[in-house]
Amino acid sequence: MNGWKKIDAAVRATAKVKIAATDTLGADLFTDKSDAEKQVVEDAAAINVLQDRLFAERKRALLVVLQGMDTSGKDGTVRGVFNVTGPLGVIVTPFGRPSEEELAHDYLWRVHAVTPKKGFIGIFNRSHYEDVLVVKVRKFASAEAIEQRYDQINAFEKHLTENGVTILKFMLHISKEEQAKRLQERLDKPEKRWKWNASDLEDRKLWGDFQDAYETMLRRTSTQHAPWRVVPADKKWRRNAIISAIVRGTLEEMDPQYPAFDWKPSDFVIE
Repeated sequence: MNGWKKIDAAVRATAKVKIAATDTLGADLFTDKSDAEKQVVEDAAAINVLQDRLFAERKRALLVVLQGMDTSGKDGTVRGVFNVTGPLGVIVTPFGRPSEEELAHDYLWRVHAVTPKKGFIGIFNRSHYEDVLVVKVRKFASAEAIEQRYDQINAFEKHLTENGVTILKFMLHISKEEQAKRLQERLDKPEKRWKWNASDLEDRKLWGDFQDAYETMLRRTSTQHAPWRVVPADKKWRRNAIISAIVRGTLEEMDPQYPAFDWKPSDFVIE
């Protein structure tokens, strides 16, 4: 697949990233909706084949982290990009409010427990980054504890990458105006009302604080071994096209192989 590295370079976070100045539309990346949707279909089929090879190889894993404000499209990304991928080797883990058992351990305990095994693609719907986002904004931990977590997370992810896990981190970046439209849809459309959570309005009041927290997160935890991609997410089809291109390109670069055997099919006769 050609061109994915240009897309990847365009959305990679830098040490000087400014969220307020970062585009939420990305119109220069995919200009035609129909072409982008066709590309996603092709990418999804390729990801399915590559995932099968990864599962058969059983030597490495891929972790896809999806982080973003409410309504940014984490669920939609999973459906759009991995909708044809065989379920055997893909595990989606949503992170919500920690349980009492999880709170009794360090904050990364529950995360390490569900990192993908060799051969698997793991998808985090929200992630350990909640502990420097909502925990920071809501002041559920001290400023000193939050400050320590950036380096701790970097070390944790370096440990994973040094042990065969490739990490793709996507921040789904939407505008406040687009979020308002999507929240209204959850009220207007009966089939979407199950997603409604009144607490989302409380977080919306803290939009500026969350944007600051995201900016700090990107600056402090976009590393060489696990860089962040800031994906324009106001258009769902463009968001999916960007992410599917990068996931497919990354898997192709990993180039998983079916295992070799010390026998030949002709050695066996099925009677």
